[in-house]
Amino acid sequence: MSTTPNTPAPSVARGNGIPRVIVATTALLTFISFWRAAAIVLNDLASSAYYAGGEAEGYIGKTAPWFILAIMLFSYAVRAVYVESCSMFVRGGVYRAVKQSLGGALAKFSVSALMFDYILTGPISGVAAGQYVGGLLSELLPYAHLATGPLSPRSIDIIASCFAIIVTVYFWWENTKGIPESSEKALHIMKLVTVMVVILIGWCVYTVLVRHSALPPLPYPRNLHLTAGSLGWLAHSSLPHMFGIIAIFIALGHSVLAMSGEESLAQVYREIESPKLVNLKKAGLVIFVYSMVFTSLVSFFAVMIIPDDVRQSFLENLIGGLAMNLEGPFLVRLIFHGFVVVVGAVILAGAVNTAIVGSNGVLNRVSEDGVLSDWFRQPHPRFGTSYRLINIIVVLQIITIFISRGDVTFLANLYAFGVIWSFAMNGLAVLVLRYTNPGQREFQVPFNFTVRGKQVPLGLGLITLTLFLIAFVNLFTKPVATMAGGVFSVLLYVVFTISERRGQHTGVKHVEMDQFNLELEGELTPESVGAKPGNILVPISNHFNMYHLGNVLDRVKPGRRDVVVLHVRILRRSASGEQEFDADQLFGSIEQHLFSQALSMAEKRGKSIRLAVVAANDLWDGILRAGHGLQSSTIVVGTSSHWQSEEQARQIGESWEKLPDPKPQFNLEVHLPNGDKVYKVLGPHAPNLTANEVNLLHRLWLRFSDQVAPEELHHHDVVHFSLEELQREIDEGREEQVVERLRNHLIANRKKKTPGI
Repeated sequence: MSTTPNTPAPSVARGNGIPRVIVATTALLTFISFWRAAAIVLNDLASSAYYAGGEAEGYIGKTAPWFILAIMLFSYAVRAVYVESCSMFVRGGVYRAVKQSLGGALAKFSVSALMFDYILTGPISGVAAGQYVGGLLSELLPYAHLATGPLSPRSIDIIASCFAIIVTVYFWWENTKGIPESSEKALHIMKLVTVMVVILIGWCVYTVLVRHSALPPLPYPRNLHLTAGSLGWLAHSSLPHMFGIIAIFIALGHSVLAMSGEESLAQVYREIESPKLVNLKKAGLVIFVYSMVFTSLVSFFAVMIIPDDVRQSFLENLIGGLAMNLEGPFLVRLIFHGFVVVVGAVILAGAVNTAIVGSNGVLNRVSEDGVLSDWFRQPHPRFGTSYRLINIIVVLQIITIFISRGDVTFLANLYAFGVIWSFAMNGLAVLVLRYTNPGQREFQVPFNFTVRGKQVPLGLGLITLTLFLIAFVNLFTKPVATMAGGVFSVLLYVVFTISERRGQHTGVKHVEMDQFNLELEGELTPESVGAKPGNILVPISNHFNMYHLGNVLDRVKPGRRDVVVLHVRILRRSASGEQEFDADQLFGSIEQHLFSQALSMAEKRGKSIRLAVVAANDLWDGILRAGHGLQSSTIVVGTSSHWQSEEQARQIGESWEKLPDPKPQFNLEVHLPNGDKVYKVLGPHAPNLTANEVNLLHRLWLRFSDQVAPEELHHHDVVHFSLEELQREIDEGREEQVVERLRNHLIANRKKKTPGI
């Protein structure tokens, strides 16, 4: 892009004539309670309860519940590492942490392992959900006379694969459209899961008491059932039998899936309300208690309740098998089995979405750092999302599902590789930062000692050492995962390295950043942007659809009102861990394309515009808070690809209600591609009455004005009286009747306006 220094289009420029972009370094965030934060993490973490226990037992035998319990207890220590990482405001998740502490090479390797984790999160969650659906169908079809007996394992695997592919394709489309995640939705899901968990645990306790079931064998090395499949390359070695500690670490390595999802805690840190660290600890405690009770108890009850010969056929459908073997009438157990499957499908499908969102966020962060070329982040022509990255991620996930053929055990082996190495690299990064970036922190992993003026982080060191020991043992006991994970990580590392060197060689990144004069400001104000109060704010997100900006530029008169063009960088949870950003984290190729197009449109019309970027985790909230800071009077948006114009206006109205008092008033214009416009006022304002409404009000005034004489009646008195009567009905408990009458009124009005109805 080239700009002419003398054109009126660019905003205030420096001596070099380069257009000025104000980058607000403070994110405009919508904060959530620690309960919602815990719900988001548990949507990912609690899903592992559906398959972790069964997979562990398949490798180490009936002692598996004790090792699942040990991993859940150890997860609290791992969670402390993530809390310390967040307390340092380390930017960009694992990638940024490892890069700051260990350098770019290991950072690219850690991201490669993390991507292997994310690529497998979707398939294992989708296939596990499909296994539960297949298991339920196997129980139901014979009773519906649609099958002569239970489905074969191969048939269930096919159902699981098809279900996983359907769910993956669905969330591919949702992410391509850019539908945001909702903490409210996550909270509702966890409420549903909690109902299921309470019923399950209560029923299991009753069953255990009635049957006097015994606890699983204690976790002694002699009680471990280590087969050739569980030992991998150590099958012909005497080490596991000579050294019990090695056998213990082998068992822990096969149980580590119970801890998958821990990294989500760092992803939601940015969104937690103040006091952030206190609420992060509370969320961590809630997550720990919930996941430990749910995941570990499911494993214990499965061994104690399901007969040994029956349980082997339910290892990939453990909770479903538990539901069908409880004490009670068969029909009630079958209904509860259906409830378990519905809940499992919901939470496991949510983990599929988390995998796509997380992968996209990580790769976007790597691309913004110059490791991947800008081609990967080119926006979708309609939705403005980084669809090429999403497409690559989903294609890899679908290929993985095909390769697995619906086998959860196969996926679990692969998944464990990325999970444990991601944890280990993060622990090592935090440990190294204790020495390379010393100083006081809001939180440190406990058990720290000072020897001769040097801190010895014993707790952090032991946690990191344990993670690496499990990771190294898994290298030998999971040969398929080691080879697949190693090949994938090496290939992705090579791709990162080649792409980064090509970018450095061509100097693309330097040229990109020099095309705009970036100025960092803590927040947007009229003074920082160079716009007068009462300006017009025009948010843009897709350089293919900027007609609303063209409409504003066509009508605005130079010198009368300023136009501020705003891009809101939506923050994904996978890149969280900060509240303030560097310019290169908020201004990349997407912003370059957007502002190039905006300047081109302004130059053609000879109008001036101001350019600004701000980060937020909610689009409407970011726009409105930016407008509040800029003292804008009008906000002009194009139609959303996700909602109709009325729904879009409603969404913005809800975000306005969440603004802190005193709330500003905005004129909202929603421009349609065909030239039509929808006008709204955000904030208290006099309604726009139609001629019919004015006539009705006048008729009522005429009718009652003489009857209330000698009191003087005004039109506004009629309105006020009507509103008070409506409020009185609501206060008297007749709100449902009021809502029903209001709904009928709206339907009748719609029919009048729509011919043929």
